[in-house]
Amino acid sequence: LQKLIHLLQATDDPLIEEQALITLSNSAAFSVNQDIIRSLDGLSVIGGMLSNCVPKVKEKALNALNNLSMNIKNQEEIQVYIAQVCRIVESAPLNSDVQLAGLRLLTNMSVTNDYHPKMINSIPCFLHLLSEGAERTQIQVLKVLVNLSANPAITRHLLRAQV
Repeated sequence: LQKLIHLLQATDDPLIEEQALITLSNSAAFSVNQDIIRSLDGLSVIGGMLSNCVPKVKEKALNALNNLSMNIKNQEEIQVYIAQVCRIVESAPLNSDVQLAGLRLLTNMSVTNDYHPKMINSIPCFLHLLSEGAERTQIQVLKVLVNLSANPAITRHLLRAQV
């Protein structure tokens, strides 16, 4: 895991970045690896890949963060990327793999109320995707919206959202 993280930092080759992120993502399926990746500062390295201009690399970074977000301590670090992930979801092509990967990460990050305020500004986008997106996009958006709707403090924002 340490070598993969260092490889991500050392290369500019999108194919290598993509493969390293896939491997880290698969490794994150195991809780012990989630802790190791965090302790190696892997979350910030992977989070840095969200700025990558290659869509496949960005998608794989989102997938890796999604798998890593199953851990509460990781969520505490990943939450700093929520606004950026919301911007990625808003700017990605409709129904794209990048958009879906971002929505999956937001679904995991919205399971508890802790990070809902960071998603409030994206509610109009979520509602737009609900009306314009394909079925798999709609399903992912609904998961985020259901999580947000479970928080009474967010109700006003959901009902006032302009679509």
